[in-house]
Amino acid sequence: MRQAVELKGKPASDGIFAGPIFFLGATRSGRRVAGDAEAERRALDAAVAAAIAGLTTLVETAPAEGAEMLGFQIALLEDEALLEPAHALIAQGIEADAAWRKTVEAEIVGYELSDDDYFRARAADLKDMRDRVLRALSGESASLAQAGAILIGDDVPPSLFLEADWSKGGAIALSHGSPSSHVAILARGRGVPMVVGLGDIVSAGHAEAVIDGALGLLVLSPDMAQKKLWSKKAEALAAKRAREARFLAEPARLKDGSRIELLINVAGPEELESLDPRFCDGIGLMRSEFLFRDGQKLPDEEMQYSAYRSFLDWAEGRPVTIRTLDIGGDKPIKGFTPEGERNPFLGQRGVRLTLEHVAVFKAQLRALVRAAVHGNLKIMLPMVTIADELDRSAALLDEVMTELTREGIAAKRPPLGIMVEVPAVAVAPELLAKAAFFSIGSNDLTQYVMAAARDEAAVANLSDPAHPAVLSLIANVTRFGREQGIPVSLCGDMASEPRHLKALIAAGLRTLSVSPASIARVKAALADIG
Repeated sequence: MRQAVELKGKPASDGIFAGPIFFLGATRSGRRVAGDAEAERRALDAAVAAAIAGLTTLVETAPAEGAEMLGFQIALLEDEALLEPAHALIAQGIEADAAWRKTVEAEIVGYELSDDDYFRARAADLKDMRDRVLRALSGESASLAQAGAILIGDDVPPSLFLEADWSKGGAIALSHGSPSSHVAILARGRGVPMVVGLGDIVSAGHAEAVIDGALGLLVLSPDMAQKKLWSKKAEALAAKRAREARFLAEPARLKDGSRIELLINVAGPEELESLDPRFCDGIGLMRSEFLFRDGQKLPDEEMQYSAYRSFLDWAEGRPVTIRTLDIGGDKPIKGFTPEGERNPFLGQRGVRLTLEHVAVFKAQLRALVRAAVHGNLKIMLPMVTIADELDRSAALLDEVMTELTREGIAAKRPPLGIMVEVPAVAVAPELLAKAAFFSIGSNDLTQYVMAAARDEAAVANLSDPAHPAVLSLIANVTRFGREQGIPVSLCGDMASEPRHLKALIAAGLRTLSVSPASIARVKAALADIG
């Protein structure tokens, strides 16, 4: 029997899981019969088309964070410039799989050597895309079909995470990775235990393991004593979850009984299908990007109106805050977001981009004000930095109201607020005092305050929302809002983490928006804060 090996990494998603291990190796592109150059070219083109079709299908059911990453891969595969070198190699007599691997790996090296964090972070997406096409060429299925296992590897690409069957449990242990990566966010949303930054993980001879996501621990080949220990821990955690579940249907309160408004963040209607609206006080952040996914036709006013109304109908009169289109940066849409930006995170994002596409922006605003008739709607602008962006957006909102009134179409002007995710606003919120409300986006605010990209493993230790500088800005915005009578909430990932709640309450926040999966856990944690 193998001796137990204990590895310590960084916690990325809470939970304990014990089970068989499954190592994520490089795709081998199994044996296939090669044809002549023309046949090889057709085989590659068919594999690329199959990869695009598979990704497009996956986008339809993926949450927004995952769909945006998949959209990046679709855009690359649809770019003929990427295929040209592979076609040239095939014409020289090289087989399709070898030509594809050589072409994409040259791109991967270029991305990995980039001075730009954004492009370095995209190298993992290129590897994912490379392997997907290789699997299509060889007829292999995705390697994550094994359910109920601990997946071990260098990293997990978003598409494989989204394709994996987590219904039987499972966990993730990575040599590299970051707790603030998109895959880590997806894991927390699904309740999948995850540890990153474990360093080299020797796979030979190990068949089972235990992972403790909260401690950032991976134990390969645990002995009987260790199995008993984690079995007891798992039982205690299950009991804790059961205790937390009792809070689900109760209003969120602190230990002294004072009320906390607890809203939810949603990225699509599928997240509401099994959720009782009485478990929360409304929707604090609805990400409208799910309607604008890459590879799909831009949604028209009617399609958006129907979608927005469905959220209001679900909420049964509770407040619903819908964020206008927030793309750009790590959320590109081919043909809409600008190409070739040297630093997309600091480029045309969010409201900066929609104000440049007035027709698209007005169509969304028209749909929103029409939907507002059916409930308690608020409109939120992303990436606002200066007052002019709020003023121009408000003018467009007035304009569409005038148009709809003239056309005899029922409409209602909702409150227009902003996300506070840019340090310029968090430092000087008085410059945006016209906003009807503030919602602090702690993910991007932390990224910009700490100058540390969310998906960059090398700076993961800097991406800390509990850093005093970030907390100071949160308290500053909350104080200003309280003094001026402007409602302030926080809708970032931070609010879903019980370990941050005490600091957020101390900063003055009394409205939080969390992931639907964390409602009970957050309510239970709030009840312990005196």
